[in-house]
Amino acid sequence: MQRRIWGVLMAGVAATAGCGGGNSLPVTDGLVVKGSAPPSPYAGPLRLKATAQRDDDPFGGAGAALQALECTGKPYLGGPGEGEWGEGDGGETAAQALQLFLRDDFGTLPESGYRVEHHDATRVLYSFDTGGRTRVAVIVAKDLPHRPGWGWETYAQCDPSELPKPVRDKLPIRIWEDRAGGPVPVTKVQSNLGPEHCDWQDVEFLSLGKRQYVRDAAGAIPRELLRSAYAGDVTMPSGATDTGYRQGDRALWLAADGTSAYVRTPDGIERWPGTTELVACR
Repeated sequence: MQRRIWGVLMAGVAATAGCGGGNSLPVTDGLVVKGSAPPSPYAGPLRLKATAQRDDDPFGGAGAALQALECTGKPYLGGPGEGEWGEGDGGETAAQALQLFLRDDFGTLPESGYRVEHHDATRVLYSFDTGGRTRVAVIVAKDLPHRPGWGWETYAQCDPSELPKPVRDKLPIRIWEDRAGGPVPVTKVQSNLGPEHCDWQDVEFLSLGKRQYVRDAAGAIPRELLRSAYAGDVTMPSGATDTGYRQGDRALWLAADGTSAYVRTPDGIERWPGTTELVACR
């Protein structure tokens, strides 16, 4: 999928880096923080030779941002900036470019708390750190060909489960936990509400590996795309197994044949039907 020097110079990067472009986008309070240097700050090149993203190399375009990550698990998302930001669309400063990047709302990125980790005359690496390790890296660049002002060039991020819990809890994506309360990688399990422009804002989509289930109490999803119907008060079927995944006060169980998920709540048990194909809104 898509998508990320200490000393005298650092203090001036976010405030004064670059002029060009005409976008005076306000920068959110706390977007860029001083932070503290990690044990091994990234000091490599801020631009690497670009390679095309492929199915067997989804991070091919993430360049130096990918190199700056320090994930516990595997990288989750990353990629290059695509298209062009026109005259007046680039930021006047590097921090504004970061703000413009986050405005695209990937749904998996912190909205503030980024730190300048490395920079040169035309590029700035912003990192979001957890436990002294870089979990999100965004590189913004100044005055690229046909791209006046500051804009984002590459980014990469670790699995959102590696973000601090206060940050995870604010993300649109819902991150599940294991029995011990530890966050589970979203590549294993995740859920989120559907988009309003498809009138699916009340539908919760659950991804369990390559399988998809939906909580669709209002019947917004066409019935032919579901293996059964949603039910809000059922008995746990024989043979269902507890996945061990928890989200708040909800526990996730799975039917023996995998066609339905069962979510135990304080009010009872809900059946979330599996989908016959990947359901997505475009």
